[in-house]
Amino acid sequence: MRLDEARARLAAEMERRGDWPERAPWIRAAVAATPRDEFAPERLWRWEGDGYAPVDRAVDEDAWGSLVYAGPDDATVTRVVDAVPTSSLSCQAVVVDMLDSLLLQPGHRVLELGTGTGWNAALAARRAGPGNVVSVEIDPESAEGARKALAIAGLDVRVEVGDGAAGCPSQRPWERVISTYAVERVPWSWIARTTPGGRVVTPWGRLGHVALTVADDGRSAQGWVQGLATFMPARGTPPERRFADLRGGAAPEQKRGSVRDLAPLCDDAHLLFALRVALPEVRVRATRDVDGVSAWVHDGDTSWAAYSAAARGPTTLCQGGPRRLGDELETAWDRWSAAGSPGLYDHGMTVTPETQYVWTHDPDTGPRWPTKAKV
Repeated sequence: MRLDEARARLAAEMERRGDWPERAPWIRAAVAATPRDEFAPERLWRWEGDGYAPVDRAVDEDAWGSLVYAGPDDATVTRVVDAVPTSSLSCQAVVVDMLDSLLLQPGHRVLELGTGTGWNAALAARRAGPGNVVSVEIDPESAEGARKALAIAGLDVRVEVGDGAAGCPSQRPWERVISTYAVERVPWSWIARTTPGGRVVTPWGRLGHVALTVADDGRSAQGWVQGLATFMPARGTPPERRFADLRGGAAPEQKRGSVRDLAPLCDDAHLLFALRVALPEVRVRATRDVDGVSAWVHDGDTSWAAYSAAARGPTTLCQGGPRRLGDELETAWDRWSAAGSPGLYDHGMTVTPETQYVWTHDPDTGPRWPTKAKV
């Protein structure tokens, strides 16, 4: 695989889909000047169906290149620990979308949380200018790799080793803050060190990203959801429990039929986001087969629900644990429908030192849901 051809193919596909933002043409120019492959480590990881296998550039450069330039929505896994991916070169479409949401201008002082390979910091530096981007990475090995890649690219970016949740020990105020990993709750330290009118862009809940503008008095930040994508959590976050492990061999405590059409759980991003907002600790997975749509729901702790489709007759709902998660899911679903099925981009977030919550339509009068207490 010729890497220049792969770059051109990915850029053309993004153009075909309308992924290049018209209001920020600098992003496409920065991507062209800063190829993904120049920031990808020599060893990548490919999902083999039952686990991740290493793909080394020195052994199979074509396979390596196909992972770097798989497609606009495909992340490149760069680090796996205990069979779990912990770092990636984020998919190009999401990187572009988040940089567009940042509203970055030349001269802005930028703090990035989660350096990873350094590619996102490199793109930001193309716009902000030399010495204006500082990136924090918790893993020393990743930080050193990013420093080398940035130096080879000729970009003046400072990479510090530290915990991104604490922000950065530097005393300078930031005009733009961007996180490359998901949080359940936005650390107040990010807001506190951002200038009034500054912007904080971060993935929230592993299912989308928000862009928050800091208020003139610096005592709050508020903004709208900007996009939908799955993000990795902060390094060191315990892996989520699987449905099968949580249920084990437990028999259901309740069993009933269900005539609800479960198809939206497979492909309605707006519904899935609304359920994530209303039930932030609950995980939903649904699949189609010849019998219909089946779904598995759990809270990561003690409760679960399973919808089993049947070729003839209604779907069967089984539930176990202290909570009745099938009932809770359906109630949240019905409330969302009754509210007019607000879409992803109808949601926003408000953050203060004491609290933070997600709302729909209007931050003052719309319904709201508190975010989880855990960062």
